[in-house]
Amino acid sequence: MGISLILPNIRSCHNVGAMFRTADAFGIKKLFLVGYTAHPPKPQIDKVSLGAETWVSWESRDELLPLLKELQEIGVLLVALEKNNQSINISSIPAEISDKEIALIVGNEVDGVSEEVLQMVDYTVHIPMQGKKESLNVSIAAGVAMYALAQVT
Repeated sequence: MGISLILPNIRSCHNVGAMFRTADAFGIKKLFLVGYTAHPPKPQIDKVSLGAETWVSWESRDELLPLLKELQEIGVLLVALEKNNQSINISSIPAEISDKEIALIVGNEVDGVSEEVLQMVDYTVHIPMQGKKESLNVSIAAGVAMYALAQVT
C-alpha cells in the first residue's frame, strides 16, 4: 500500500533534509512536517536532501493529534518509533501489516514520541541497540525504520 513519514517538531534542518533523501530511497509516499519542523524551501534542508524535497510529496501541518486522528479515520496504521516497555523489535512487526497504509511517527530529538501519541498508535516499535548508547540520531533511526517497514510492505 504505502508508507508515510511523520516528523513532529524536529529541530534540525539537517535531520529533515536527511529524512527527505532517505524517504526517496525507500519509496516513502509522503512526509508530514508537523509543528515547528522546518519545511522547504530552506537552504539547510535542500543541501542535505540533494533535491529530494522537490519530488517527494510533503505537507506541513500545525498540530500532530488532529493529523493522527484524520489518518486513523481513513484506515492508516499508526506506527511510532520509540523504545519503551510496550515496544516491539521493529524486525518483529507482524506481516499482516503488508496490505495496510502505514504512517511512521518519529520522535523529537530530545523528547521522543509523546505519551499521548503512544496511546493512539497501533504499534510502537524500537530498533535494538547493542552499544552503550540507547538511541540513534533521529534521521538515522528513521532510515533504519523506513528500510525495515519497506521490507514488510
